[in-house]
Amino acid sequence: MTATPTTYHQRVAREKRALIVTAATALFLELGYDRTSLAQIAQRSGVSRATLFKQFPSKAVLFDAIVTESWSTAEDEDPPPVGNIVDGLGTIGRRYAALLTQPKMTDLFRIVIAELPRFPELARAQFSQGKMPYFESVRGYLLAEDEAGTVRVEDVDLAATQFLGMISNYVFWPTLLVPGWEVSAERVDQVVEEAVRTIAARYGAHGPVAATNG
Repeated sequence: MTATPTTYHQRVAREKRALIVTAATALFLELGYDRTSLAQIAQRSGVSRATLFKQFPSKAVLFDAIVTESWSTAEDEDPPPVGNIVDGLGTIGRRYAALLTQPKMTDLFRIVIAELPRFPELARAQFSQGKMPYFESVRGYLLAEDEAGTVRVEDVDLAATQFLGMISNYVFWPTLLVPGWEVSAERVDQVVEEAVRTIAARYGAHGPVAATNG
């Protein structure tokens, strides 16, 4: 008898949380982080101040949640199976490209850039709550491939940064900085494929050659 009310309240809480996050992101972009208040967010989202404060006691906590949720879709994906670096990195690369091309990601970075001089903690949230956990998931995959002998990577941090950078430098940063910049789905696929081939060529284990170099 108690399960249904509990499930109902959980669903309502999730729905209100989503309304708050959507309203906060829009207001941060319209007014800036500093000029946006929790009271304004409550009004825009249609929830009471008490409900908002219960979920998010401060703007900083709310921004952390926005960042975490924006990156969480990719982080929650199962890592690709070990054994084929081309297939594995292809899966990771496509996930990363899809993540970076969602409008919310661009919105978040614009908020961070606009408010960075006064609120450096926003950049720390974007890095520690968002980008870093995703980077660690890529790093973990490369380590697993290295342990399996599929690749030979001495500096796995550098390899992960190289791979992600080849993708983000084409599909994300120009979109953020250049008005009207668009990248077709076909071009995104090509960018990912070339990044995979570059990493595979640089770090892939090639039988006797790898053994000789190791």
